[in-house]
Amino acid sequence: MRELPQGLTPPRNGDAIETDLFLSRRAVLSGAGALALLGIAGCSTSSDGAMPALQLDNTVTGSVPPMRPAISVDKNITSPDLMYAALTDNGFNVPEVPYLKVKPEFRRQIVVDTTGEAPGTIVVHLKERMLYLVQPGGDAIRYGVGIGKDGFRWSGRANIQYGREWPTWTPPPEMIQRKPELVKWQGGQPGGLTNPLGARALYIYQDGKDTGYRIHGSPEWWSIGQAMSSGCVRLINQDIIDLYSRVSKKNPVVVM
Repeated sequence: MRELPQGLTPPRNGDAIETDLFLSRRAVLSGAGALALLGIAGCSTSSDGAMPALQLDNTVTGSVPPMRPAISVDKNITSPDLMYAALTDNGFNVPEVPYLKVKPEFRRQIVVDTTGEAPGTIVVHLKERMLYLVQPGGDAIRYGVGIGKDGFRWSGRANIQYGREWPTWTPPPEMIQRKPELVKWQGGQPGGLTNPLGARALYIYQDGKDTGYRIHGSPEWWSIGQAMSSGCVRLINQDIIDLYSRVSKKNPVVVM
């Protein structure tokens, strides 16, 4: 039960109206106080004394950075168990990749583009062991890569001259000198599951000349994130198949 204010005489028969008037007077006074506070806060009323309709300003001020578009959705960038599942490609049965043994950052994914390059550019960041394919709208598709060991790395700006599916691999003479067992492939090793170039190869040319460096697949998924090749950039076979499907002739390449 509500207590009466101090000093107020309890109502007798017929006095209920007086109490109601008292409470109504309190409500009016409270409302007046609220209006006074609104006036102090800089709010205003209309000239006829009526409260104006509430109008919200949704304008984004210059101090608040605009929201970037949501990262795009791509049907080929899904869960790792789908992206790295076994598949049949050109008659070759590419085995499943045990992706849980691959660090999460080296798995194919869509990220915010931080390269500043034009869409369609392939950016290989040697230190990060990452390859970025820049997309329109501020995104990039990122793949983990293996790179060349010290003394076998190349960097610069170039272009993809052409690509090959299940390419033939021909070891250069200097490699055969280091590894005489490769002499059997001096005429070229046919494409296949054990071929070092994997399922696809993109050939890097600079000023119209072959650099000798490739972006290619590899059956050795465990080498991703490592520096152990003879200078080329290697991807998981499932990833090079995906990348290959997205590029066309003359894509710019930046290796840094």
